[in-house]
Amino acid sequence: MKAPNFGIFHIRKWFLQVEDTLAGETGAPADGAPLRRIVIAACIHNPYAGRYVEDLGAWIEASPELGREFGRRIQEAAGGAAIESYGKAILVGLDGEYEHGNALLTNPAANPIRDALGGGKSWVPSSGKRGVPGTILDIPLAHKDALYVRSHYDTVSAAFNDAPNRDEVLVCWAFATRGRLNARLGGLKASEIKGLDGLN
Repeated sequence: MKAPNFGIFHIRKWFLQVEDTLAGETGAPADGAPLRRIVIAACIHNPYAGRYVEDLGAWIEASPELGREFGRRIQEAAGGAAIESYGKAILVGLDGEYEHGNALLTNPAANPIRDALGGGKSWVPSSGKRGVPGTILDIPLAHKDALYVRSHYDTVSAAFNDAPNRDEVLVCWAFATRGRLNARLGGLKASEIKGLDGLN
């Protein structure tokens, strides 16, 4: 058992990935501001690795502290830019269960991140898998206040060179400052969602 260094968690490493897209795949320039996608990940020791544990409540109950730190880090990484979409994912080392990672993605962890973004009415799209260092993780994105904004359906991919170890979990959050460049498939626009119920 590794000694906790962040609440009840032992965090070995934080990761930050930032990409700015100025033009589309065919070279068409951005229809407005560039698209910034940000991935923040925490590499956490998994005390449940290698065994079945019925009650994962300790991780769920402690996860708001983790959420607050993700919230602090996204504010720092965004540098004042507004965040319009978000997503989350987990990558569980091979000695762990997929469920171990999911315990750190529930509402108690997500709500402090919503608070850091000034609110988020929509549920957060998520994905995950078990894997080894270098595994590519595809993290879905959707508008933070209304799921049916088609322009903000997107994916950001991330890979981590030395995580997770077999007894670790990578908890990842992804964010974007706008929808896809030159989105033109119709549907609800981001400018039209004010006052709508985002959990649609």
